[in-house]
Amino acid sequence: MKTKLSNSTIRMAAILDRFVRYVTVDTTADDASRTTPSSAGQRVLLAMLAQELRAMGAADVTQDAHGYVMATIPATSAHPVPAIGFVAHVDTSPELPGAGVKPIVHRAYDGRELVFPDDADLVLRLEDAPALQRQRGHDIVTASGRTLLGADDTAGVAEIMAAAEHLLAHPDIVHGPVRVAFTPDEEIGRGADHFDVERFAAACAYTLDGGECGELEIESFSADALVVTFHGFNTHPGYAKGKMVSAIRMAAAFIDTLPGHVLTPERSDGYDGYVHAHGLDASVERTSVRLLVRDFNTAALQDKEEIVERVAREIASREGGRVEIRVEPQYRNMREVLDRHPEVVAHAADAIRRAGLEVHMRPIRGGTDGSRLSFMGLPTPNLFAGQHNIHSRLEWTSAQDMAKAVEVIVNLCEGWAAAAL
Repeated sequence: MKTKLSNSTIRMAAILDRFVRYVTVDTTADDASRTTPSSAGQRVLLAMLAQELRAMGAADVTQDAHGYVMATIPATSAHPVPAIGFVAHVDTSPELPGAGVKPIVHRAYDGRELVFPDDADLVLRLEDAPALQRQRGHDIVTASGRTLLGADDTAGVAEIMAAAEHLLAHPDIVHGPVRVAFTPDEEIGRGADHFDVERFAAACAYTLDGGECGELEIESFSADALVVTFHGFNTHPGYAKGKMVSAIRMAAAFIDTLPGHVLTPERSDGYDGYVHAHGLDASVERTSVRLLVRDFNTAALQDKEEIVERVAREIASREGGRVEIRVEPQYRNMREVLDRHPEVVAHAADAIRRAGLEVHMRPIRGGTDGSRLSFMGLPTPNLFAGQHNIHSRLEWTSAQDMAKAVEVIVNLCEGWAAAAL
């Protein structure tokens, strides 16, 4: 088996170049859209990736009608090796702007405050970002202050592309068939909607969609989305006594009551679940509240949803209105599948250690494409990609961490081949 790669071997500058090029494409997901991808910019980046894969010599490069890009790095092993895959999503969160991203590379970080030129009040300090303590000497990338950076998950995209390029340029590295895939709309829970597992044809896959160096995530939230719609009655407010029933007031009382029954994101951590009211479409006649329901125990989702329904119906009854509740299943805890495939996790842990890193296994307080892909027959744990402060204007990543992620990908390919001998 090969000795571990150095950052210079995997051309860190080239990885960084890919990353800063990719983040300038606006790939913000659009939850209101019914198309896939949900935004035009995602299709633009996906087409770029397909073109670049062809140019570097990848085989079987396809982009389907829904934008999904798949490709193969042909095997170099003389012995049969199971095909493994690597997956990243191209979309960024709709919670903050993703258009006009101006990436800034802060070279050789020395612990100083990182300023954002487009927002004088925005500063990234060591005391606010403990992970920065371990990044001294690294090249740190942020945006300029108005937008997301997009490291979630453009870092993963750049890392998979760099690893593919490295493997194709070094046929002396022994590995089996390696499949890569880039998906749209993960941030709005649709990343696996049209993923063709059969066509992907891999024994397992790894998403590159995690945080700090060394992270290996094998368990995620189980997740549902709820839409609670209150129906009231509107009339002229000057003559409303005894007639008006305000859906807005019902929704406000509902949201205010929930924290007394269940945890909210700002009050939860570790293995805590939560109910999160994150969107409101309001009028007196009709007000809809959008909620996320999360728990590591799938059965506990129903417990939380029953609390939500009871509170909503009590308030609607008290106020003389009515309420409708729609539950939309999103994904389930991937550990339920991965516990049946210990070799998939073991190879990942070994690849991380061979890169000179300590393995950090912790639950994902969220989900990845792998959460759904695992239940679709493709066991898919999640690897670090170097994302920090995701879904925030303070988002950042490290060029050196991205290089380490590429090293882990290459190690995984070698490790599966070595195990097949």
